[in-house]
Amino acid sequence: MPKESLETLISELTHEEDWRRMRATSACLAGGPKAVDGLIHVLGPGDASLKVQAAGLLARIKDPRAGVPLVRLLRDEVGAVREAGVLALEQLAGVLDEGAVSALVEELHEVKDEEHRKMVVGLLGVLPNAIGPLSGMLKHPDETARVTAVEILDHLLDPRSAGALVDAMADTVVRDRAVQTLKKLGAIRERIEETFDQLRDTEDPVEREEARMAAVITLLGIGRPSVEILIEYLEDEDWVVREAAADLLGKIGDVRAVDPLMQRLREDKDTGVKEFAVKGLGLIGDARPVEMLVEVIPIRPLRTLAMEALAKVKDVERLRPYAELFEGLTTHRDGLVSYNATLITGKLQAAAGQSGGGVEGEDE
Repeated sequence: MPKESLETLISELTHEEDWRRMRATSACLAGGPKAVDGLIHVLGPGDASLKVQAAGLLARIKDPRAGVPLVRLLRDEVGAVREAGVLALEQLAGVLDEGAVSALVEELHEVKDEEHRKMVVGLLGVLPNAIGPLSGMLKHPDETARVTAVEILDHLLDPRSAGALVDAMADTVVRDRAVQTLKKLGAIRERIEETFDQLRDTEDPVEREEARMAAVITLLGIGRPSVEILIEYLEDEDWVVREAAADLLGKIGDVRAVDPLMQRLREDKDTGVKEFAVKGLGLIGDARPVEMLVEVIPIRPLRTLAMEALAKVKDVERLRPYAELFEGLTTHRDGLVSYNATLITGKLQAAAGQSGGGVEGEDE
């Protein structure tokens, strides 16, 4: 059978025959930079169904170059394409560069309706590096832009915006909202500090665990506005505070916590903190910790938690290099280990499908 170009295979992502679609998907995932270029190309004018499939694959490949082209999908006339763009940008949140964030910020200047506005604001709320551009907008010469920026920062309530908001208090247009936001940020920090101070004051081991769970319940409702502060508490001297912070960050599920939780797993001397770091990484489901989670499988206290976390990784292709390891663990004597290994193996088999033919430049 003659080999087909990557461009031809990309066009078959929506083919009516299953084996052709699976072959195209496999080729894109293995195609490297050329596949990314080809997938970005089809995000332009053309078949809506193909754009949806391309957006999904770009989210799985995790190449930051896809950011700006995916932002453009938010204006597509087809609702399914817009939704695919939003989903892909959310999944790429941890790797998007400043260019994609700036493109989203620019969208705010040209928003035509409230639905579009909510969509853009929601995306900015999950991007770790969006606060800088939004803070910069507080100095924009256009009054509407400054008002929009302060409104979004009030919605996000991220402590990293505090300095810019203090500077904005000199601007009569946004002063009141800036002051209001700073008060909210102060109240959030005070609540967290007060709760963790009470946790530190608890000395009895049994009461400490109860106090930790109570602290998590108390602070969980704050949600994403607490993420940056909780990341600071991952460095606290008291292990129970670090445990509570890691527990909360996992339950909140914000991708900003991935790298700090990985650092705790790598460096913390307390096994309990490591356990909550692994749990948290599993709840977030990001693919970045895959190698680290695989490395801790031999550590008995972390083995089951690591396997559970790996089974929750959203980008299943990142697990494929360890397929043989997971296959071997399907018969592990620990039932939870074998169960999750079986889950992972099943996902890998389903993703692989039955491919046929070849890609130009590869051996038959």
